[in-house]
Amino acid sequence: QKLLEEKNLMERANKCYEMMHEDFRRLELRNQIHQKTSKDLDKQQREYFLNQQIRTIQEELGGGPESDVEDLIAKAKKKTWSPEVEEHFQKEISRLQRQNPNSPDYNVQRNYLDFFTDLPWETYTKDIFDIAKAEKILDKAHFGLEDIKKRILEHMAVLKLKNNMKSPILLLVGPPGVGKTSLGKSIADALGRKYVRLSLGGLHDESEIRGHRKTYIGAMAGRILQSIKKSGTSNPVIVLDEMDKIGQGLHGDPSSALLEVLDPEQNKSFYDNFLEMGYDLSKVMFIATANSLSTIQTPLLDRTEIIQIAGYTLEEKIEIAKRHLIKKQQDENGLDSKSFKLGNAELKHIIEAHTSESGVRTLEKRIASIARWVALQTALEKKYDSKISVEKVDEILGVPRPKSLSEITGVPGVVTGLAWTSVGGDILFIESILSNGKGALTMTGNLGTVMKESATIALEYIKAKHDELGISQEDIEKHNIHVHVPEGATPKDGPSAGIAMLTSMVSSFKNKKVKPHLAMTGEITLRGKVLPVGGIKEKLLAATRAGIKDVILCEANRKDVEEIKKDYLKNLNVHYVNRMEEVIDIAIEK
Repeated sequence: QKLLEEKNLMERANKCYEMMHEDFRRLELRNQIHQKTSKDLDKQQREYFLNQQIRTIQEELGGGPESDVEDLIAKAKKKTWSPEVEEHFQKEISRLQRQNPNSPDYNVQRNYLDFFTDLPWETYTKDIFDIAKAEKILDKAHFGLEDIKKRILEHMAVLKLKNNMKSPILLLVGPPGVGKTSLGKSIADALGRKYVRLSLGGLHDESEIRGHRKTYIGAMAGRILQSIKKSGTSNPVIVLDEMDKIGQGLHGDPSSALLEVLDPEQNKSFYDNFLEMGYDLSKVMFIATANSLSTIQTPLLDRTEIIQIAGYTLEEKIEIAKRHLIKKQQDENGLDSKSFKLGNAELKHIIEAHTSESGVRTLEKRIASIARWVALQTALEKKYDSKISVEKVDEILGVPRPKSLSEITGVPGVVTGLAWTSVGGDILFIESILSNGKGALTMTGNLGTVMKESATIALEYIKAKHDELGISQEDIEKHNIHVHVPEGATPKDGPSAGIAMLTSMVSSFKNKKVKPHLAMTGEITLRGKVLPVGGIKEKLLAATRAGIKDVILCEANRKDVEEIKKDYLKNLNVHYVNRMEEVIDIAIEK
């Protein structure tokens, strides 16, 4: 109409051109949409056709989605599980049947049901109740460790009588190399159960214990349920190794997740985020290991039965080497039992001159070095004496370490103390020296707060009791005293060096030496009372290794010493005291 009303031919032509151009653009756009739609439809039809072909081929081979469901249902029929678990499985299998096999959710659901049906649920290993046989198995695999063996045999006896009890949750605490982890395998053998080891060292994510929710990509169950699946039974022995090395990260605290695992009142229905329902862990026997209790949460300690495993004595180490270590290294290095022999004297020399530990790990390394030397001589067809002498031991292992560290205490102000660390007992030296000044106290050696407080208490006690101790007021006021604990790079803390610090200061003020080959451990109070400390067995073993002959302990620690076998202390004279005056009287040379 507008074109017809236009009288100017040029304007009419321009408007006609614009309208035709607009119509061409619409037509071009319509063609593009049509082509794209046709292309998408062709692609969808092609994918549908290919998927149908794949489905047909899978059905012919017996591996289609229907086959997946049938396999899962067949596995489920072989399971003995509760009505609650059965109901949950039926609900999840129905969800799988409704899903498109080509969707990502299908594979997630399929993996979940695979794990669900692989769990042992109500499957249990039958316990062996032959207590005499179990005792032989434990004795054959491990020398000593009487407390833990007794506890396992007691558990077996109760289980035999009751036949239905919650498994104990044991925490074995001791220095490295004393057999804590390997003991778990022996306990499993003695009970006739499956054995799984789970290392907790460096764990810093709660999901490692509880698992991830299955909605996440790559989600999987926690390590507890994975261990159960791996064992194929719901009552294995699970060793939770290095519990004291658990970390804490941004994704929760694994120690808190373990609270439910190790609580006999709660672990009957342990909830894993991936499984989405409770699993009964009450029949699982958990054995945790640690070098120290200081880094383990108190609620976690409350849920466990703590068994302290002390280091081995010289005689025990010799016996372990003869029974286990030499044979093991001969086998590992391709040697027979006659290839080399180590007598008691040679083993004693290796232990005293080439090792300094509570366990036997370094001892095994030294025996391995000798075995490799023998293997080399055998391979080169060189003649050698199969009875390895002490001289040959030093030739193979190198220069022996100094026999006794206690010799450096022969000057006033130097006292040998006894320490207890995560790697066992050890000796340490407390040094003090006087210098002109105004009675100031300086402390060095990377000391913790408690040790610094012990030094302060010791000096204040000397100031208060200087007349009784035979020290003049003038000496105290006109001298500064410096207390140092060597190995300054190593952090040190704890109250057990209290009596050693006080003895060191008195020795410096009186300029009298402390008796040689004497060590001490105990806490002090401002009133001069000596208090008991822990780790007595480890400390006494360390004293024996260092050549100490006399040890001063608190009277309250007598019960700890009486629990130790007399053979361990045959070269050690223990003095029991209640007050610091008694310590000074015994320690300072007249």
